[in-house]
Amino acid sequence: MSAPRLNRKLVLEEATRSPDGAGGFTLSWAALGELWAEVKAGMGRERAGEFVTLSTVPFRITVRAAPQGAASRPRPEQRFREGARIFRILAVTEDGPRGEYLTCFAHEEVPA
Repeated sequence: MSAPRLNRKLVLEEATRSPDGAGGFTLSWAALGELWAEVKAGMGRERAGEFVTLSTVPFRITVRAAPQGAASRPRPEQRFREGARIFRILAVTEDGPRGEYLTCFAHEEVPA
């Protein structure tokens, strides 16, 4: 494996829930920090929805490794933000011969 080109600055975010006063909650996103990353798009696919065709493109986002439990270590259900672009993290695995990188498998979310 050649070293990844960590040339894009992404913001790692985590969801926080706050009571809305009516028995429910509101969801907001809090920034945990910035990470330099390599972002690679996978093969897109298309599937039929109820009334529309839905397309999705998976992404492999590589960042430097961080110790287990560190706030800077991405986890599933968190997301990366790059300006208006949002990448929802689905899974994370160690990468590299000594585990010096983490590969995050993500999908881009398009805000409504």
